[in-house]
Amino acid sequence: MRDGSSFVSRIGMALIALYALAGCAWFGGHAKPDWIDGVSTAYPSGQYLLGVGQAENRATAEDRAYAAVARIFKAEVSAQAKDWESYLLIEQRGQSNAERRLTLDNLTTVSTDKVLENVKIVDRWVDGHSGLHYALAGMQRSQAEASFMEKITELDRSIGDDVGEAHRPSDKLAKVRALRRAARNLVLRETYNADLRVIRPSGQGTAAAYRVSELTRELEQFLATNLVIAVAVTGDQAEPVQRALTEGLLKEGLQITSRPGSGDRSMGGDTNGPSPELLVRGVVRVWPIDVRDPQFKFVRWCSDLEVVDVASQRVVGALSKGGKEGHLSEREATAKVVRVMQHEFSADVARAIAAHVYGEAELPALSSQLAGCPRDGQVSMPASAPH
Repeated sequence: MRDGSSFVSRIGMALIALYALAGCAWFGGHAKPDWIDGVSTAYPSGQYLLGVGQAENRATAEDRAYAAVARIFKAEVSAQAKDWESYLLIEQRGQSNAERRLTLDNLTTVSTDKVLENVKIVDRWVDGHSGLHYALAGMQRSQAEASFMEKITELDRSIGDDVGEAHRPSDKLAKVRALRRAARNLVLRETYNADLRVIRPSGQGTAAAYRVSELTRELEQFLATNLVIAVAVTGDQAEPVQRALTEGLLKEGLQITSRPGSGDRSMGGDTNGPSPELLVRGVVRVWPIDVRDPQFKFVRWCSDLEVVDVASQRVVGALSKGGKEGHLSEREATAKVVRVMQHEFSADVARAIAAHVYGEAELPALSSQLAGCPRDGQVSMPASAPH
């Protein structure tokens, strides 16, 4: 009996010990790590940037840990963005088409993607009482600094080459494209430099050889005096369409003139102002169509545009747009067509021309793009729509 009592006693003591440990233990037998409270001896702040995530499951906790690190960098990029405002305003004037816009949101995404390349989940913990999962994301400062410096050095080389090209005697489009690339890459470079300030314990970045505001100002001044565009649209509803295209090109940062190009008298306009480098000319047609719909009247529209190098009279590209719209009356359908055309020309057409000027995309070739709009006498014109 004495042995039995001793055995029971030992079991009781073991149970008491287990209960005592439960107050400070977790699932798996490890004590609560110090990084839960914001300080880590294993990952000191002088060597690591850390982020803690907490959630009801492991995957979400890890995602939140990554996000905690990324927020540190996002805040710094946003704080530095005022120095890039001149360039970002040019990019935002055209609105939409997020694929080629370099906006603050885009910059923070670029920063986050680069940051997360250097972040890993270095520890995890589960609270045995609450069931909550914790994750610790860490970035080793020295490794991250080397990665960002490599990217900055690469961008500095590209920026220097582009500025050098822009300042050498060359054709006007080449200069514009080189300045545009240099300014854009400089904004990206300064985004990485903002990240570098966070990574380095000193908070110091690496100075660039150029300023975003200076390159942007040089680009704008050159566009205003050396690469002017003339617009000449004829045909049906030509005035609202030409106005919409002009407004769209202005939003893209391009300079527009009413002065006709050399050798081109189709535009009209006066002879004041700078001579255009490029001429955007074309025809718009609007006409009713019968689709045998008892409820709606339909109107079709189409446009053929050419972009011409004025000096050589060479067609450098072509654009065509078209469609049809319906409404209860022909007049209302025509008014709807005009609104659609204005949107197309102020957005898509203007953006395509700007992309050509800035060297971001080539215009379609003439032979593959003209829609073959009906010419005078081939269609019956609808009544004029309200502008």
